[in-house]
Amino acid sequence: MATTKNNQASSALVYSTEAGGRMCPDCRAPMAQCRCKELKARAPATDGIVRVSHETKGRKGKGVTVIKGLALDAAALAAVGKQLKTACGSGGTVKDGIIEIQGDHRELVIAALVKQGHTVKRAGG
Repeated sequence: MATTKNNQASSALVYSTEAGGRMCPDCRAPMAQCRCKELKARAPATDGIVRVSHETKGRKGKGVTVIKGLALDAAALAAVGKQLKTACGSGGTVKDGIIEIQGDHRELVIAALVKQGHTVKRAGG
């Protein structure tokens, strides 16, 4: 009997009396033994160099300053993003471990990150 991808996803175990109740949909372990949130909360492994670049691709010509390579957890990364946005006087976002600040603020961001003790490189053109 052949099973399709949709059939496998719809037949995932959600509750088991043998395993002790609700099951995690990601790792399929009992919720008491689930480690998914711990793995997601860890800081990503980087080479220790923060890269600052300017991008316009996919933004209808609007430029943003992109900061990659900060080895921080999500809460600390959001705090650094807020500090940088305040220093630049601009808006922005933090998503997928990358900080985006609206506008071309590379020099200001590099100076602020060096002041915080990070090793910073200007990436791109």
